[in-house]
Amino acid sequence: QVQLVESGGGLVQPGGSLRLSCAASGSIFNVYTMAWYRQAPGKQRELVASVTNPGTANYDDSVKDRFIISRDSGKNTVYLQMNRLKPEDTAVYYCKALIQRSVYTFASDYWGQGTQVTVSS
Repeated sequence: QVQLVESGGGLVQPGGSLRLSCAASGSIFNVYTMAWYRQAPGKQRELVASVTNPGTANYDDSVKDRFIISRDSGKNTVYLQMNRLKPEDTAVYYCKALIQRSVYTFASDYWGQGTQVTVSS
């Protein structure tokens, strides 16, 4: 069994910062790309940022220069540092990881349960 557990969401004022964490645990052989998605009310889930193993990052244009994605491969953990937050960043944030559970299996996508981020004064 594999689990992704997110933490770090909350309420923050516009212009503030938050740091999200997502740790993968369980029966894991290798973790490939890790990513953050978000879903605002009434909208489709969208990709915010991703980071490969060994560490190439990509960002949606809406968060470029404000958000930083990073990972600690030794801990199977991905982070999202969110700076200069805007009300339009309000959403449930989900992490996703491409995980291979053993040398005998193909990799599959796993999702976290989501964490709420609200940007409001």
